[in-house]
Amino acid sequence: MTRGKVIKFALSIIICFIIGLSGSYFTSSSVNSWYRTLNKPSFTPPDWIFAPVWTLIYLLMGISLFFVWISSNPLKYLAFIAFSAQLLLNFLWSVIFFGFENLHFALAEIIALWGSILITIFLFRRISNMAAYLLIPYILWVSFAAFLNYSIVRMN
Repeated sequence: MTRGKVIKFALSIIICFIIGLSGSYFTSSSVNSWYRTLNKPSFTPPDWIFAPVWTLIYLLMGISLFFVWISSNPLKYLAFIAFSAQLLLNFLWSVIFFGFENLHFALAEIIALWGSILITIFLFRRISNMAAYLLIPYILWVSFAAFLNYSIVRMN
């Protein structure tokens, strides 16, 4: 791998982890206080599972972004916009749900996040099959998170 590709690879992963760490600031300040007081469905995962799952997802997102970045496909610029939008929505969900403690708005926001991930997958697929496949665990996890968010809204 050339030096330029190594730098792009590292930056792709770092960008995703920066967003993840930024969002976790809001999560960590709330998960042991307000979040504990909520009624949650029986299928709510234990708290310890979220960090390793999100770490893997952010890693896969970074690798996916790298495959698009090294492509010569002119669609990659549109794909970057879609990826950036879903990354921003990813961060904002933590702010809305855990920071603002707004379950209803968080539910609306996670639906928008899900749609933006789907658009990103479709655009990435036109550039690199692998880039699209690497985002499948992400959309599956966000699908589960959206259902969990919905269930928490209903129970509270």
